[in-house]
Amino acid sequence: MKTKAIILAAGRGSRMGDATASKPKCLNVLNDKCLLDWQLLSLRDAGIEEVTVVRGYRSDMLQGDFNVVDNKRWSETNMVSSLFCVSPSNASVIISYSDIVYDSEHVRKLNDSQHDITITADKNWENLWKLRFEDPLDDAETFKSKGDFLQEIGGKTDDINDIEAQYMGLIKLTPKGWKMMSDLYQSFSDLKKDKMDMTSMLNELLEKGVSIQVVFVEGKWCEADSYSDILAYEKELDTNKHWEHDWR
Repeated sequence: MKTKAIILAAGRGSRMGDATASKPKCLNVLNDKCLLDWQLLSLRDAGIEEVTVVRGYRSDMLQGDFNVVDNKRWSETNMVSSLFCVSPSNASVIISYSDIVYDSEHVRKLNDSQHDITITADKNWENLWKLRFEDPLDDAETFKSKGDFLQEIGGKTDDINDIEAQYMGLIKLTPKGWKMMSDLYQSFSDLKKDKMDMTSMLNELLEKGVSIQVVFVEGKWCEADSYSDILAYEKELDTNKHWEHDWR
């Protein structure tokens, strides 16, 4: 059975400020296409035909050539709760954050993984973070691996050597991987479920001894967490014909 995709687009994205005052974060435009359209383009170019978008904030605006599932409690919950609003599938799924854009080759490499839980991570993260932050370490999180398997993720550090790469917001789960993550999530208290972000979920899995494979990439993706990110990327696309993070 062919791999499917889920785009997690329920949250407002408050760090976008006025740019999400009247529309979801993923409808902000970057280089003449909204973020959601870039995601759909890359996923389908990689052979992912069936896409489900998890909606929440301004759900009425998220309509198109995709399936939809609504997180009715989007304002009270985090990303993992949005994910498990979707019914489990007997196919593998690629899960995408809604505020990222990426080369379709990254999706292909991720989809080629036979492991039950796999993430993508960018080794060239520092150059991207320097565009976005005066000090990349203000935002970047720890990331350590061993033999292409994740060892540590999501901590704060003052030492750049603690950061081998940055997690991009793309995950592949086989049906077995989905069940492992879902079973662990269901064991949490209601409060913990509501607060659980995806990086914390990955940490919870690591603590339980679950192995998580890493597909490393080098550039060709962006995260638009704030509107200043979009402006920085627009400027780079205009002035640097060989920008390593150009995903198009």
